[in-house]
Amino acid sequence: MTISPQSAFTGRPLAVVVLAAGQGTRMRSARPKVLHEIAGLPMLGHVLVAARGLRPARIAVVVRQDRDAVAAVALEHAPEAILVDQDEVPGTGRALEVAVAALAPFEGDVLVVNGDLPHVDTDTMRALHQEHVLRGATASVLTAVFADPTGAGRIVRDREGSFLRIVEERDASPEERRIVEGNGGVYVFRTAGLGRRLEGLGTANAQGERYITDLVALTRDAGGTVLAVPAADEGVVAGVNDRVQLATAARRMNDAIVRRHQLAGVTVVDPLTTWIDATVTIGEDVEIRPNTQLQRATAIERGAVVGPDTTLLDTEVGEGARVNRTDATLAVIGAGADVGPFAYLRPGTRLGAGGKIGTFVETKNAVIGASSKVPHLSYIGDTEVGERSNIGANTITANYDGVHKHRTTVGSAVRTGSHNVFVAPVTIGDGAYTGAGTVVRKDVPAGSLAVNVAPQRNIEGWVEQHRPGTDAATTAARAQGAQQEDTP
Repeated sequence: MTISPQSAFTGRPLAVVVLAAGQGTRMRSARPKVLHEIAGLPMLGHVLVAARGLRPARIAVVVRQDRDAVAAVALEHAPEAILVDQDEVPGTGRALEVAVAALAPFEGDVLVVNGDLPHVDTDTMRALHQEHVLRGATASVLTAVFADPTGAGRIVRDREGSFLRIVEERDASPEERRIVEGNGGVYVFRTAGLGRRLEGLGTANAQGERYITDLVALTRDAGGTVLAVPAADEGVVAGVNDRVQLATAARRMNDAIVRRHQLAGVTVVDPLTTWIDATVTIGEDVEIRPNTQLQRATAIERGAVVGPDTTLLDTEVGEGARVNRTDATLAVIGAGADVGPFAYLRPGTRLGAGGKIGTFVETKNAVIGASSKVPHLSYIGDTEVGERSNIGANTITANYDGVHKHRTTVGSAVRTGSHNVFVAPVTIGDGAYTGAGTVVRKDVPAGSLAVNVAPQRNIEGWVEQHRPGTDAATTAARAQGAQQEDTP
């Protein structure tokens, strides 16, 4: 019987237990499996966000492997969570046992969910709990019909279709392995008698562990009502056990995120090459061009154009701005501003409304005012630029003296020449100009022209003398002969 989310719900207190104690050896990683990221969040983060949507009375997270790192992520995404340490006794059944003890004296229902189910959502878990309550079940398990059930525990039913047991793939017979209905990794148990049944779990299996799946069968054998409720979509309960499944899960989630933004009024030119984290916000009439990655807390206001070939991490893009072939981290791009192509915005960059950061420009800790421009081939670091200023091509702010960083301040309506170096700390006043090739070592007063005065000196015959026989020397000699012939 499938979940009927529209059922009337007579609710009772609910606690949630998230299982996050395992290592996940098939990931072949020093990092615990539940901390691998999909769409900007660790898998555990996705599960906790969905679990909190149930508004449960309590949340417990069972930790063990790399305990402190997992605990930190758990508390980041569910600050109210109880952290429960699993002991040396292995298995998901033992994990639930210590969690139930930590939740005591809670009475009601306990929803248990594996921490490696990034697609499980609040609605699916709520619907399972509703079905559990409305049908008076003692235990319920979410299942799915898998196109390829490899790795999943199999749901064994009797001839009438009622639940019999869950058998792990390692312990399954060849006939049982042909079953395509698998365990989804989400359960609901009534707390009455749960502790006693958990104590009765054995370890007679290939892994020598206390399985939570055996708890479901024990409940049935004790006369309890057990439901095995298929989800409408196998992808909702698709777990992640290795890097191949991690990539598959990432693609599935990204497809859903892109579709959600498209339906909300965002143009995504090429969904296959556009990656958007779950935490990104995008306004209406934004256009995302191919090969673009939007990560973490990136926020894009309406009417902006981003891409192609752009990566934005924790970056704000204002209304109507254009960002082309750019890499930006912790940057703010003002409304109507223009960035790129081939720009690199490092943390602390703030570009004002209507401003420009152009081709092959790198910025860091730089505040560039409204309508000011850094068009090309420049490094602007630890700098503040006022409004309506123009920084000439190939300008460098020499902000580091080998020990300390120093700031450069450029006023408003300033025009600086090409190939300038500003040796910080230095201030260029409002309305000032600098000449091409100038090295600015001292403050420039407002309205002044700063130049390095050095008369040009031409040394005639230098090439023939110092580079005899070269193409340059022979060509120069030919030119000089032609000039002499033209001289009356």
